[in-house]
Amino acid sequence: MTTDYRKMWEDLDISMKKHDQLLAVLPLVYQDVYLTQKNRPQAMEYYDFVISGVHGIRIKELLEAKEGGKKVVAYFCLYVPEELVIASNAVLVGLCGGSNFVDQEAEEVLPRNICPLIKASYGFKAARICPYFQAADICVGETTCDGKKKMYELLNELCPVYTVEVPQKSDTEQAKELFYKELKILKSKLEELTGHKITVEDLKKSIKMVNAKRAILDMLIKTRKASPSPISGKDSLLVSQIAFYDDPQRFTQKTTELVKELEERIKKGEGVVDANAPRIMVSGCPMAVPNWKLHHIVESSGAIIVVEESCVGTRYTSMGQIDSSANTVDGLLKSIAEAYLSIHCSCFTPNTERVEDNVRLAKEFKVDGVIHYTLQTCHGYNIEAAKIEKVLKEINVPMLKIETDYSNEDAGQLTTRVQAFLEMLKK
Repeated sequence: MTTDYRKMWEDLDISMKKHDQLLAVLPLVYQDVYLTQKNRPQAMEYYDFVISGVHGIRIKELLEAKEGGKKVVAYFCLYVPEELVIASNAVLVGLCGGSNFVDQEAEEVLPRNICPLIKASYGFKAARICPYFQAADICVGETTCDGKKKMYELLNELCPVYTVEVPQKSDTEQAKELFYKELKILKSKLEELTGHKITVEDLKKSIKMVNAKRAILDMLIKTRKASPSPISGKDSLLVSQIAFYDDPQRFTQKTTELVKELEERIKKGEGVVDANAPRIMVSGCPMAVPNWKLHHIVESSGAIIVVEESCVGTRYTSMGQIDSSANTVDGLLKSIAEAYLSIHCSCFTPNTERVEDNVRLAKEFKVDGVIHYTLQTCHGYNIEAAKIEKVLKEINVPMLKIETDYSNEDAGQLTTRVQAFLEMLKK
């Protein structure tokens, strides 16, 4: 940690004692999970740099943007359109909620048995140790979960929060109309925040930028169809996590370099594991930084995770390329609204599309088994697991259900269950 950065963080009213404790722990966890891997792609050095400097270069960029008069908009969920925020001349940054490090601060307000992601999302602001959160001028939430939307009410007492309403159904005309109108309101809120009137040209440019980012992430995901896989599930997860807070154009450039290296590996038949290693799909809840527990357990047990049906996986790229052919702001907003409602989250009812996605991905990536991952008290994904297990059984793909939190207290038990599952797949 340099003196300059420390001064920056102090100016952001960071709780330095708590922050120093976090910085003492995170590099050790990262080194154990990531830097012990063998035969990693050389291009992963960039992502190692980003995560090791997670409170360095990017927060410096955010502060410089603020000094230049720009606003910083923070968000937690895919249903907050990146295109709209970028078009408003604001800087967008995703917030992490993947650690139990701030449980004590969060539990002073929130129930102890609430979802760990909700607890962490609130706790990192309450404890004042996340520079991204401290730099944010506003946090944009969404109504994808009852716990989150109530948490946002409490979070609003600590920082400005605007919550976008996401419909309960995704495929009806009234749902599309509702979400389009919500985005119109968000557009007005962003214009008020930034003082910048969003134009057709702004939206077309931002759509092109984010389309490029999604396209290269989709190419990265597809390289993992190869056998042997040219990249570990842990590394692919890390790239997807960093996509939410890195500069979008730089991220696209660096991930293009990674994909080119992976394509060369595929041509040579070079992989990170033996071609006979069990191929696993992880389906379910998103995994925010630094939640690498399940991936580490699975791949340390001799398997390879080849795809994630998750917000940090195929769900992020599932909308494809957003249509930017409309020549009015309203027309482009409708294109964005329709595209985002094609993300198959468990918040929707019915949600047959997500069930179908699991079958399709299991076939496309030739998986030997699926691990359905649910955070504790995340009822939507937990209940949907029953439907997914049923349809996977019909195509003879076994599924292991796991419900966990961010602590390492159950790591031994999870390792035993995962290893037993993998042994079953080999028979």
